[in-house]
Amino acid sequence: MDAKPYAPACDRNRDPILAVLRTHFADRERVLELGSGTGQHAVHFAAAMPWLTWQCSDVEANLPGIRAWLDEAALPNTPPPLPLDVTGTWPAQRFDAVFTANTLHIVGWAEVEALFAGVGRVLAEGGTLAVYGPFNYDGAYTSASNREFDAWLKARDPHSAIRDVEAVHALAAGIGLRAVADVAMPANNRCLVWRRASIA
Repeated sequence: MDAKPYAPACDRNRDPILAVLRTHFADRERVLELGSGTGQHAVHFAAAMPWLTWQCSDVEANLPGIRAWLDEAALPNTPPPLPLDVTGTWPAQRFDAVFTANTLHIVGWAEVEALFAGVGRVLAEGGTLAVYGPFNYDGAYTSASNREFDAWLKARDPHSAIRDVEAVHALAAGIGLRAVADVAMPANNRCLVWRRASIA
């Protein structure tokens, strides 16, 4: 029996996300994925972009499922996943890209702040951050379905919520990132991309 965890949404969104990453990660080498979840995105993106070393990470409880996907794919550019809680200890190494999908609306705002602070520590000069998920603009929902999803999130966990894109941009600016792309994705999601300035 297949024991790997499976998220249907990953199959639906992986190719639109990949199209964005192919552009913005074309000159990258080492990617840290925050909140790798099932591991489905990792194997899809690592196979499609073999020039990248794709480093998965997540809380300890999710690592066995990620390992199952990585072990089955047996790709040469996916090292073992790292245990990483955004409020805890981050890797000592530096990465020239960071990616996360469907995380900012799941964790509390304090964890979102911790995530950006951690990215600020591990992202190399000239590095790229890409974030996928739903966002509000000017304090307003972009669709009725996002409004319903936000209500569901808050009923499940009052700390969860669709984030205001302006607040997220402020966190990114606070760690020296400049917005370079905001791409519409299926199901009223977005893919936001920032770049850190290089030292002259």
